[in-house]
Amino acid sequence: MTTIQPPERPQHAPTPPPPPSTSVGLATSVDLRISKRLLWIGTAAYPLHNIARVYTFTLRPRRKDATLRFLKRIGATVVVAMVVMLPALPAVMMSGGRESGLNAFVGWVWFAVLGVGIYCVVDLFMVLLAQSHYVLAVETSGASSGLVTSRHPHHLDQLVGQISYAIDHPETEFQVTVERISISPNNYYFGDNVNMYGGTGNVGMAA
Repeated sequence: MTTIQPPERPQHAPTPPPPPSTSVGLATSVDLRISKRLLWIGTAAYPLHNIARVYTFTLRPRRKDATLRFLKRIGATVVVAMVVMLPALPAVMMSGGRESGLNAFVGWVWFAVLGVGIYCVVDLFMVLLAQSHYVLAVETSGASSGLVTSRHPHHLDQLVGQISYAIDHPETEFQVTVERISISPNNYYFGDNVNMYGGTGNVGMAA
């Protein structure tokens, strides 16, 4: 089987200018290049010998978690509002709604509840309406990691092979344009990481 090596850039060739930024959802264009045993993603550098894994996967919104978080927030907000208003409710009922001070207090409490509710609804729909993203992840032996995407998913799959080849052949140099993605880690499932503590009968992972 013939191995196709990625193209090498001459060592003394000038670095091409960065491409103009373009919007692709939450992404902007960025250079991904390997040069002098370093993987560069924009201005971030990752030593090739420190890369532990390179792979592609689909980032999916955590819609179920967002819905449960929304219900918990709304429930907690209503409970807190009722607790805050509880001392004033008997007085409001006895005055028949004629006590302006108590009415104003109750009104402000419900206004705060409404504000929190609007925030929770916006936060919920940001996750429910979010799109899935096919991404390339670069993990290091430490805590650092890189995440990029592309308009063409097969391009990312090819990059996995090219970067893996460069890890075993540090003299390799190449440069491509990908898309930097900026998302909230709390709103997406990241890869196939599994944290398991104790238990019995653990046989696998459901997608």
